[in-house]
Amino acid sequence: MRIDNRSVFPGAIEAMLGLEKAVHESSLEAPLLELVKLRASQLNGCGYCVDMHTKDAEAIGVESQRLHLVVAWREAPAYSERERAALAWCEALTLLPQLGAPDDVFEELARQFSSEEIVALTLAVVAINGWNRFAVGLRAPVGSYVRPAGAAHP
Repeated sequence: MRIDNRSVFPGAIEAMLGLEKAVHESSLEAPLLELVKLRASQLNGCGYCVDMHTKDAEAIGVESQRLHLVVAWREAPAYSERERAALAWCEALTLLPQLGAPDDVFEELARQFSSEEIVALTLAVVAINGWNRFAVGLRAPVGSYVRPAGAAHP
């Protein structure tokens, strides 16, 4: 680890946890959020977060096949239309310079989610991209994540 950001600037973690709290207080389903977090982490090459969100998703009952196939979700029949719209939005925002949040992706998102859910999902993507940048940039030790006992949310 390059810097232990939790100890040297606790306010940064508190701010990030505030984003997470808002997302988890929304009506978005926990399994959907874990798939989105996993996909963004894959795109960003964040091993720490891939490990974390795989473990968290398994803990809430997401089937292993769905976790393994999220990297190729467009080809896999394991995802609902709602999940597909969320994953497409996640990719569009995570790869913003390349994809630019296309209208067709947003239109499908709007068919599957309420306006409030779209804002919450967008915040979830903002948050996981932030966490990825902390973990990759500061070199969080990959494979070290242990899910807290009794954790209500991943």
